[in-house]
Parts: sequence; C-alpha cells; structure tokens
Amino acid sequence: MATTLHLRSESKPLEHRSALTPNTTKALLEAGYTVNVERSPERIFDDEEFEKVGATLVPEGSWKDAPTDHIIVGLKELPEDKFALKHTHVQFAHCYKNQGGWEEVLSRFPQGGGTLLDLEFLTDDAGRRVAAFGYHAGYAGAALAVEAWAHQLQHPEAKTMPAVSSYPNQDALLADVRSKMQEGEAIAKRKPQVLVIGALGRCGRGAVDLCKQAGIPDENILKWDMAETAKGGPFDEIIESDIFVNCIYLSEEIPPFLNDESLKKEGRKLSVICDVSCDTTNPHNPVPVYTENSTFSRPTLPVPGYDNPSISVISIDHLPSLLPREASEAFSQALLPSLLTLKDRKTSRVWQQAEGLFTSKVGSLPESMRSTVQKAADSMPSMPGMGSK
Repeated sequence: MATTLHLRSESKPLEHRSALTPNTTKALLEAGYTVNVERSPERIFDDEEFEKVGATLVPEGSWKDAPTDHIIVGLKELPEDKFALKHTHVQFAHCYKNQGGWEEVLSRFPQGGGTLLDLEFLTDDAGRRVAAFGYHAGYAGAALAVEAWAHQLQHPEAKTMPAVSSYPNQDALLADVRSKMQEGEAIAKRKPQVLVIGALGRCGRGAVDLCKQAGIPDENILKWDMAETAKGGPFDEIIESDIFVNCIYLSEEIPPFLNDESLKKEGRKLSVICDVSCDTTNPHNPVPVYTENSTFSRPTLPVPGYDNPSISVISIDHLPSLLPREASEAFSQALLPSLLTLKDRKTSRVWQQAEGLFTSKVGSLPESMRSTVQKAADSMPSMPGMGSK
C-alpha cells in the first residue's frame, strides 16, 4: 500500500513557501508515493502546477480530517488551537528550544497519538541539517537591512520602513536593493559598514553574498563566526557598524552580543539590526533588545530609548518567503532524499532520530501535562504515531 503524503496549505499570513514543489512532488510520485496537495491561495506555486505532475488536489484545511496514516507535510507551525493532533506531522514547530508556549504546542501531538518530525532537527550522518532555508534567510534579511538603512538616511523622521512583499525571483530583489542604494545624495556618497555574525554558515553566506552583490565593498563587510565571538559579548564592533546581521544557530546559552549598556556607548553608529536567527521568545536570545516579531507589513520595529541615530530591528521569522520560489525549490530538493525514505521511517536513521527526539522532548513536558497526555493516550485506540509504539 502506497504511503500518502498530504501537503497542507500554510496558514501564516504572507507565507508563500512550500515544503514540496511540483518538481519534488513529481519525484515522490515516481517513487510510488501518493501525494495529496491542498489548494492554497498563498503558495507561490499554482495549484495547477502540482496537478500537472500528477498530484491530487484536495480542499484547503482538509488535513484535519485525513486518515490517520496520512503524513501531514508543512512548513511553519500550525495555528494556535487546542484540539489534539492525531497524525504524523513533518514541519517546523518551534517548540524544542523552550520558546514561549512550547509546552502547549508540543503536548497537542501526544494527546492525540500524533508524532512531530521537526524539520529543524533532521540531520545527516555528519550531524548537519539535511535541509535548511538558511541561505535565503540570510540573503533576504541582509537585503531588508540594507534597505532599512537607506530608508533611514532618506527619511530620518520615519519610525518604520514601508511594507514589503515577496519577489518573483532573486534578481528582482537585488535590483530593488541596488536602486535604493542609489537614492539620494546622502546614500550615494557612502556605503554602510556591515557586521555579519555567523558568516561561515549557510545563513551568513547568504547575508554576505547580498552585501557584495548590492555593491558594498568587501572591506566594509565584517565577517565573524565562532572564533571571533568566543571571548563573549557584548561587542563594541557591533555598535561601530551601521548594520548588524545576526545569523547564528542558537543551541545553548551564550553572553548577549549587545545590551543596553553597549548601545548607550558614545560614538555608536549602529542603526539597523537584522536578527535573522529570530529567537524572539528564547530566554537566551543574544540580541535582547526586542520582544516581538516584525512582519512584511511592518518590517522594522523601533528600539525605544535610542536616538542619534535611532535603532530599528528586523525580526521577521519567515524571511525566506521574500524569495519563495527559489527558497522552496532549494529546500525541497535538499529534503527530497529524506522524504523518499519516509515509507521506511521505522528503519530510516534520519526519521528514527527525529522520532526519538520527539519522544525525549515529550518526556520533558511539565509533570501536570505529562499526566494529561498519558490519560489521553490510555483512552484511545492504537494508531500510527506515538500511540502505536
């Protein structure tokens, strides 16, 4: 019997990316999988593109009523709700690093006998993530940071920069950034100093590439990674730069890269912070100067209490959706080898490891929640996922 994958429509506003593309869907179908694709008004790929390669189109939101042995594939977290989850879900859930509300998010899976296979934690034999949006996140984040810096020079009275929307391709985004770098005499006369932390990773490479392609001289781009941050922050080099782009992968508590004291030092040039890592609700966020995410409709948030220059933060948690087609294709192609082993996930190392991590994280739920989960599990029949182990 063929394994059925159910690609759900993303519910996050302005999220145009997709975990599966028509190309990877075609490869899965050819490998014997059944692929159901929810119709989606937001997805960068038209419904007909999936239908053309042989996928079955199903109504938006129909994953909730799909047979329990169907594997639900998505990207961003599910909408906040209370009902228990009965399927195996392949997605980013953002609940394994003590993010705000992680207990409520995670507990829904075992309550319904479902399983979370978190895309963020799928790794190869060398311990590297099998697929990530890092490069396009860094590229898009740096693009918005440069545009925000240019907007500050052009409109010093403005508190935020105008809304942005997805681009059809990378060339269109780059052309827009370059044009904004030429607007007005104040901008044309100088290039920003940019500090990228995490510059050796995929995300950091994307940020550095954008800066270079936008026309910022290499000597104006400070590239830091673990060696440069080993001494622990805060770092004066951040406030001495015009733009700071944070691209690290936070896995443990580290000293903050900047704080109120460092930002109040005399001579600060820093006016734009782009936190691509976006660990907004993580208690160990090394960029602790904001408490909410910015959005495509409001790309920058002012950091209160700082003037001459003012400071704006970009903290958009789905930056690659600025380049949805290219970002989706790159991610899905990298994920495809693992997806092709989903039908054998009980013997596939990458999925076994993901399921083991899920079980471990469920075990870390507060005792009160674990007892509720156990009662729910005891009261339901065995089904695919945690309830059938």
